Amino acid sequence: MERKSNSQQKLKIKKGDTVKVIAGESKGQQGKVLEVNPITRRIIVERVNLVSKHTKPNAENTNGGIIKMEAPIHISNVMLVDPSSGEPTRVGRKREDGEIKRYTKKSGEVIK
Repeated sequence: MERKSNSQQKLKIKKGDTVKVIAGESKGQQGKVLEVNPITRRIIVERVNLVSKHTKPNAENTNGGIIKMEAPIHISNVMLVDPSSGEPTRVGRKREDGEIKRYTKKSGEVIK
């Protein structure tokens, strides 16, 4: 019997990571990952890729108006920031004690 392969590729960036934008309009900005969508391969980063959204009056905002909010950015446009050096780095995966751990390619440190 043929083994089924996982059609979704594993993401190397997770919620709570600090990332730096390396391409696009927000290039150079840094922030914490608030949300990850593995299907569309997009993430929402705190205070990055801000867009203006027109809102109707509701219970939270009785006046309505224009608000600034974060828009999703493609995962290929960001790099994980190395916790020790503060520079962007690539992410690797290795098996340690039966668990798969993420590590930074620059320093070799295990992430979380």
